[in-house]
Amino acid sequence: MVKKANCSPLGHLLAAALLLSLPFAASADWILDSSASEITFLTVKKRTVPELNHFRDLQGSVNTKGWASISIPLDKVDTKIPVRDERMRTLLFETAKFSEARITAQVDAEKLEALEPGETTLFDTRISLTLRDVKHEEDARLQVTALKGGRILVSTVKPVVINASDYQLLDGLEKLREIAGLDSISPIVPVTVKLLFEEK
Repeated sequence: MVKKANCSPLGHLLAAALLLSLPFAASADWILDSSASEITFLTVKKRTVPELNHFRDLQGSVNTKGWASISIPLDKVDTKIPVRDERMRTLLFETAKFSEARITAQVDAEKLEALEPGETTLFDTRISLTLRDVKHEEDARLQVTALKGGRILVSTVKPVVINASDYQLLDGLEKLREIAGLDSISPIVPVTVKLLFEEK
């Protein structure tokens, strides 16, 4: 039986993001397995052309008081196109001034205490995302699965939808649009997460 607190990731995401509030037991610290976790966000250019992008090398933990925190290194954005990665870092995220985004949430352990390995439960929650020093709350529906070895897998049931205007990203989007010679880049960004936590 899992007796750990819930850790919730994304939530404010960018976006992500991602992005979330995750219940674990409050008896021990939990850490994020960076190699098995990622945040994915979808951008749409030219009105109908979607592109999948990722954040990896995430860092995160849940402490004994039930506070969950996920750090997203913005310079680790991965679009599979190096020149686009560099433009996102410099023009959109301005990583020289804003090196990371952060997701925080209060943990609720009660719903997970009876969860056996292989069992799954759903959580409707709100997460807090800080991006470019702007803090905003987002709604999220999460699927939490208990795994063998005391691990917890958290994923979004449906994307967390981030609006670039909430995080002062519209000017950066316009710069990206101009330098790429595009007619449009959507400011609405769906974000999904896959987060694996292990007992410390």
